[in-house]
Amino acid sequence: MGFLNKINGDKAIWAVVALLALFSFLPVYSASSNLVYVVGNGTTIGYLVKHAILLLMGFGIIYGVHRIPTHFFKGLSLIAMPVVLLLLLYTLAQGQVIDGANASRWIRIPIVGFTFQTSNLAAVVLMIYVARYLTKIKDKTITFKESILPLWLPVFLVIVLILPANFSTAGIIFSMVLLLCFIGGYPFKYLIGIVAAGILSLTLFILTAKAVPDLFPNRVDTWMSRIESFSNPEDTEADYQIEKAKIAIATGGIVGNGAGKSVMKNFLPQSSSDFIYAIIVEEYGLLGGFVLMFFYLLLLFRIVVVANSNDTVFGKLLVLGVGLPIVFQALINMAVAVELFPVTGQTLPLISSGGTSSWMTCLAIGIILSASNKHVQSESDEIDETNPLEVLSGQL
Repeated sequence: MGFLNKINGDKAIWAVVALLALFSFLPVYSASSNLVYVVGNGTTIGYLVKHAILLLMGFGIIYGVHRIPTHFFKGLSLIAMPVVLLLLLYTLAQGQVIDGANASRWIRIPIVGFTFQTSNLAAVVLMIYVARYLTKIKDKTITFKESILPLWLPVFLVIVLILPANFSTAGIIFSMVLLLCFIGGYPFKYLIGIVAAGILSLTLFILTAKAVPDLFPNRVDTWMSRIESFSNPEDTEADYQIEKAKIAIATGGIVGNGAGKSVMKNFLPQSSSDFIYAIIVEEYGLLGGFVLMFFYLLLLFRIVVVANSNDTVFGKLLVLGVGLPIVFQALINMAVAVELFPVTGQTLPLISSGGTSSWMTCLAIGIILSASNKHVQSESDEIDETNPLEVLSGQL
């Protein structure tokens, strides 16, 4: 009970996150049989234990972060930004192959052996950084030139380092930054210019990649072929994944075939990660799919409530900056499964197995809960805010 008394913040968010995490064990255990019996890799219990360890560590992150006052993240984002840029540069350059796949978006963590997707960390850090900048210029009249170095240069560097290997993540980050800037009151006319510059830069990047194929080997071709396949009305071999996903959804019907009774998990690649929503609908039907969507929308509602009730501009922007991408990613994952969106490789937050991306989702949730934790905020008011180390030591 002593531990439970230290859990503060928005109780509804705690409940939604816990329910999603608990539910994830069912589809992960079911879909992992594809990796065991079809691919011949590992055991179902092994994948379940790994998933449990990742989630347990994730909830440890949520608990630790939600005890930190939100203003502490201002300074932390300044320290973390150069570290993130170096990690992205290393990840892009290392060109490692993991389990037979190009792993230019992952690095392997020594000793523990987990693979880590640095773009997920970059996304969270960048949103905090942007929220800090928008807070700083609130109620000030700025020119576009004044915002280039402190705001758009870090955004540009992050996007450029992620784009070659992970177009969808780069696109989500860019979209979320624009949305946060719009909410934060950044001049709309400047945002139009940034969008135009972004489209022009992307066009030049694609033309360069096509003109010099060896410049980005095995990186650009994948996401470009996915977009071309999505825009092509005729079914091709590249549509194999999405066709199997639609079959899974169609056979699920209204109430589904039952837990663990998915058939398409044996034919659908990435059934436990990128296409786990299709397996969920096959086993739990449209009813289960809509219930899952409802919980993500409930999470969105609570994120907006927490942001609106926060007393500081930074707190409001911070919550929206790290919270909206979670729900946005979930909706994209669902949209891909029903072919409303090209295949992106985006996982379903807190549900999909594997990958330490769940840790970054938990980091973002911890930050949101920190902003809703009135207890820790009131305690921090009694500590000198100019001394971040004292603030941190006083809350952990």
